[in-house]
Amino acid sequence: MNRGPLLPATLDRFTAVEPTLGPLPKHPRLALDAGYDYHMVHDDLAARRIDARIAARGAKTPIQTGGRWVVERTNSWMNNFGKLRRCSERRRAAIEFFLALAATIITVRRLIRRSWPLYRGNTRPRNPRIR
Repeated sequence: MNRGPLLPATLDRFTAVEPTLGPLPKHPRLALDAGYDYHMVHDDLAARRIDARIAARGAKTPIQTGGRWVVERTNSWMNNFGKLRRCSERRRAAIEFFLALAATIITVRRLIRRSWPLYRGNTRPRNPRIR
């Protein structure tokens, strides 16, 4: 899918919210996948003075080379919660609660996995899955 024509409109919307967000970076950088590898995109980014790393068509994205994008991975983890996939709640507070609960569980799981090798005592099993 050619997403190149959508980029200028997206960047225009971003600059429109500058009063709300505060000043934009002086030298912004973008890392884009091969869907943006077109001359019109390169020209538009050069006119806006945005440094862009755009993957060549047929190659992996510079960010994606090491694995999945952080947002894709997090969305995948959020989809593992069935209540979020089949959300039939009408109240906004309930929906926000379930989203916050899922994000909290994901964060705690990640912290446990990261801390396991650092704070594991000699008497504890080597595998995080207790048998």
